[in-house]
Amino acid sequence: MSVTKFAARRPVLSGLGAALFALTLAACGGASSETGSEAKTVDAGEKTGEGALSDMAIGSPDAPITVIEFASVTCPHCATYHESVFPAIKEKYIDTGKVRFIFREFPTPPANLSIAGAMIARCSADKGGSTAYFTILSSLFNTQRTWIYGDSPREELLKIAAQTGMSETEFDECVKRQELLDFLNENIKEASDKFEITSTPSFVVNGQTRHFSTVEDTSKAFDELLAKLEAADGKAGE
Repeated sequence: MSVTKFAARRPVLSGLGAALFALTLAACGGASSETGSEAKTVDAGEKTGEGALSDMAIGSPDAPITVIEFASVTCPHCATYHESVFPAIKEKYIDTGKVRFIFREFPTPPANLSIAGAMIARCSADKGGSTAYFTILSSLFNTQRTWIYGDSPREELLKIAAQTGMSETEFDECVKRQELLDFLNENIKEASDKFEITSTPSFVVNGQTRHFSTVEDTSKAFDELLAKLEAADGKAGE
């Protein structure tokens, strides 16, 4: 699957300041919990950088499991996962040091809004780090229908961005940042080429691409992997 880059061109959102589009987008949903390249393991290390240009992660860096979620703020299935599933997973695995959780954006239609939402979330991290990022991300998911289908997406996104202290001037500067757009494009291409991501949400669990939709199937995968890792550690210590 090839990914066409997003680019700054003629305005699509009135007043947004950057037009963003892609000819190839992920499908929202469309992959069952049983699918995925589970036999193929690839290197999935965390990317370091500054502010917006770094991986957005929560959980212990020493956790035995590293999970990368590829999702879109305009995908209803992603919103459902983060509203109904993620809080329980966070409490059980992330907060207890078992899982390091990384979020990377993979756009779904409407592309311009998907990328605009991703950009303002990442720009918030310049001042507030991953805490600010996940605050914006959560709000984008929780109010998805309002800001996507409302009369003024720009005004709704401004309200969301303001939650972490972003001004209107900073908002306009954010959605014009070419280096941030380039960073997102690189992540999108890697998701497609390296991890074979074609739908959202998708998860790379210790290098294996998986698909989850419930607390039960997510927990089952994590528990099985933790058991395998514990068994391997036990044998190594004999």
